[in-house]
Amino acid sequence: MPVKLLSLFTVVLTIVSPVLSAQEASVSGGSSGYDATLEAIEPSNINLSLSLAGEVPADISRYILARNQGARRVDASPDGKYVAFEWSITGNRQLWLVGKDGGQPKQLTFGSGVSFFEWAPNSESLIYGADNNGNEQEAYYQISLDGQQEKLILPSVSGGFRQFGDFVDETHIAYSSTERNQLDFDIYIANLKTQQSERIFDGTFGYFVSSVSPNGKYIVINETVGEDSDNLYLFETDAMKMSVVSKPKRRANHNDAGISWTADSKGFYLASNIDRNFTSIMYYPVGGELTLIHESKVDIDDVLVCGKDAQFLVWNENNGGYSQLRVLNIKSNATLPIPALAEGNYSVDCNIGHNSIFVGINGWDTPGDIVHWDIATGEVTNTFVSQLAGLSKSQLVRPESISMKARDGVTIQGLLYMPAANVSKMDKPPVLFRVHGGPTAQSRPVFNDIAQYYAGKGIAVFLPNVRGSTGFGHEYVALDDRENRLHSIRDLVDMLAHLKRDGRVDVERAGVAGGSYGGYAVNAVLANYPGHFIAGASLYGVADWVTALRVASPALKASDRIEYGDITEKKWLDFYTAQSPIRQADNIDVPVLFSHGVMDPRIDILETEIMVKTLRKNDIEAPF
Repeated sequence: MPVKLLSLFTVVLTIVSPVLSAQEASVSGGSSGYDATLEAIEPSNINLSLSLAGEVPADISRYILARNQGARRVDASPDGKYVAFEWSITGNRQLWLVGKDGGQPKQLTFGSGVSFFEWAPNSESLIYGADNNGNEQEAYYQISLDGQQEKLILPSVSGGFRQFGDFVDETHIAYSSTERNQLDFDIYIANLKTQQSERIFDGTFGYFVSSVSPNGKYIVINETVGEDSDNLYLFETDAMKMSVVSKPKRRANHNDAGISWTADSKGFYLASNIDRNFTSIMYYPVGGELTLIHESKVDIDDVLVCGKDAQFLVWNENNGGYSQLRVLNIKSNATLPIPALAEGNYSVDCNIGHNSIFVGINGWDTPGDIVHWDIATGEVTNTFVSQLAGLSKSQLVRPESISMKARDGVTIQGLLYMPAANVSKMDKPPVLFRVHGGPTAQSRPVFNDIAQYYAGKGIAVFLPNVRGSTGFGHEYVALDDRENRLHSIRDLVDMLAHLKRDGRVDVERAGVAGGSYGGYAVNAVLANYPGHFIAGASLYGVADWVTALRVASPALKASDRIEYGDITEKKWLDFYTAQSPIRQADNIDVPVLFSHGVMDPRIDILETEIMVKTLRKNDIEAPF
């Protein structure tokens, strides 16, 4: 069974996780390049053979193609006439445009892919970012609405890891960048006409632009406090002065649900978990204090002020991964009935001055639709409808949310994809754990091509949300900090034990896979808890936290000191010297498939190479 499971991993991962060949990457790699002498699989371009539409089981190609049919990151134009979105139907994430009433989408960008995009205030152009082969050092471009005028407005700078913020006015943008010292994120304002930038604030670690007021006088800035929290500041552009909005002793999140200003620039709405477990909606009047508007019993994803007269407050609630849209009439304090929407994870956008709400829906059987809801009339229409690339919805599995108790009493959760009874040829199907990255992220019931593919092959898939995952409140996301790092790894074993008691899957044939932090989790669970999983697939995961934290990209270093501890301190150096997967790697006694890109700017390829060498030294199968 381990060999068969690895062969399935190989089929999927060599398609969806390509790396450059040794020849292409001979002068590239991580901090010290890569070991070209290490035997490795180098994926090559192939012509995919498609199964016939409706054929069961479908091959992996249709699932990947279906995933690429969906729209991502919905953004309505300020005048309410268009919706811009990311679409990877061409194989790369490109910028597309569609009218609010639907019709033929129009492709605006044609390069190697965009990293972000944002509407100009006049709705006549958009800004987008693009880096060089995934090095995360972006250049900024501006493209006209018709796609016929495009210009470079901010060239990339070596060592300049940027994060776009917002438009200050028609000709100026605010953003953050590390170009001063290749480490700290500072705040800049750039003139789009002259292509000149001015550094207006020197940061330490991570300072980022959240939003700019409609009148351009105020910039909301968030300072990273770990991966899940931030401090919030207000920068006055006239006086060049910054004041504190919220800097609590117990860290809190103020920024993840967005910052939404009132039309008069007198204040803004946000969601924060300051002094509480779950994020709740608050209002901040300029010069005043945060005021609670709506207490929530679940985390909130988006907060927006909408409507022709700015009378509606819109937000999304995260109910075990499923989104629930909410709308409040600020003037009457009445809630609006919500139209029936396909279930899944929603991204919402709207603008003051228009009664249009656009909802992007990414669900287990919906790769990414866009729905237009007119709040005034109640009319709901389709702006963009995704396709399933010949798959039938009857072939797809609705994930089941399962909660259980860990050995220390903490309630942990995950999503289980059970193969249909007529698909599995066994009484109990084997099970694959796929661990998300982050660690501050959440497995949600979005369209998951890999999970659906395995389920279609008769293999159950479990997506664990171990402690440290987002979406379950502040207390839960902090449970894996620092000394508690391995508690989240232990959760994987406790989840497997629960599935054994549940009795529907064969836990004696359980594999574990994950990428980035999920790749670390694979390395760690196999090394620290041998005897539970019979095969693994570790994609660009950490082996040694000492080296990983030292060479991490600036974006990661800005938050790592809270999440993991400061590696320059002896306490944490000693801790991670002992508590890293490579120290216990000799315990791994099952085959593991490894995958890593030679140009990975976040996790050095050395992390995977050392695991491969260690396992091969011990005569453990370790294809790379």
